[in-house]
Amino acid sequence: MDIKKLRKLAQAAIIAALYVALTVIFAPIGFGEIQVRIAEALTILPVFSSSAIGGLFVGCILGNLFGGAILPDVIFGSIATLIGAIGTYALRNKPVYIAVLPPIISNMCIVPLILHFAYQVDLPIWMMMLTVGAGEVISCGLLGILLYKGAKPHTNKLFVD
Repeated sequence: MDIKKLRKLAQAAIIAALYVALTVIFAPIGFGEIQVRIAEALTILPVFSSSAIGGLFVGCILGNLFGGAILPDVIFGSIATLIGAIGTYALRNKPVYIAVLPPIISNMCIVPLILHFAYQVDLPIWMMMLTVGAGEVISCGLLGILLYKGAKPHTNKLFVD
């Protein structure tokens, strides 16, 4: 394996580990119909490197497992994060406030369905779309943009792509 591939793999593993740690540490506010998943701030990282896509997906799977989520949440919640990460990567050359939209939208649409059908949360889906969407705006939007601004000057030191 060449050094660039090894660095990309290590980078994905570090991102996954950060996602898991943040999900578990902030679990009390990161699950449920009103949530702010701090780890979702990391969904801005595909702007810097494609290896973040796999790292976020694996991190979400493991974070959901360690956070006590049920299987449909582990599967479909992780797919929501994967869709968002791929979308962010696709928009990496757009302004950052555009690049943060895919994970906000994918989680806002998918997570309420998980809550309704898997957890039997008895709230209107549209209401959970608003509450989950607001949490995603905080985590992906506000915190993600702050992370972007902090990482941008150090891109060539932090990321391989």
